[in-house]
Amino acid sequence: MNFLDSLQISGSGMSSQSARMNVIATNLANAEATRTPEGGPYRRKEIILGSVPFKEVLAGQNESVISEAKVLGVVQDSRPPQIKYDPGHPDADAKGYVALPNVNVIQEMVNMMLASRSYEANVTAVQATKDMAMRAMEIGK
Repeated sequence: MNFLDSLQISGSGMSSQSARMNVIATNLANAEATRTPEGGPYRRKEIILGSVPFKEVLAGQNESVISEAKVLGVVQDSRPPQIKYDPGHPDADAKGYVALPNVNVIQEMVNMMLASRSYEANVTAVQATKDMAMRAMEIGK
C-alpha cells in the first residue's frame, strides 16, 4: 500500500464522520421543532455508513480486510414522536397534547462525541502518513 492509498482511506473516514456530525447537528438544532413544512414535528435523521472494498490493496492481498468508509444515505428514524401534555402550546391538539420530535439530546451528544473522536483518529492517521512520507524522502537525500 502506498502513501496516497493510506491518505485516501483516512480521507474517506474523515468525510463520512463529517457527514455524520452534520446530521447530528441538524437533529440537535431541531430538537424542539414541533412544526415542519411536511407537517408534524421534526423527525430525527440517521446516517447510514458502510464500507466498500479498497482497490488493489497490498498487491491483491487482504482485499477483503481493508475498505473505505462511505455514506450510503440518510434516513428518518422510525420511532414515533414524543407526546407531552401542554394545553398552552400553539401546536397542541384538542386534548392538549403536543407531538415533540423523537430526538434525545443526550444520545445525540454522545453520538457527536463518538463521531468527533473517529474524525480525530483519522486526522492522526493522515499526520502519521505525512510524517512517514517526509522521512522516506529524507532517506533518499
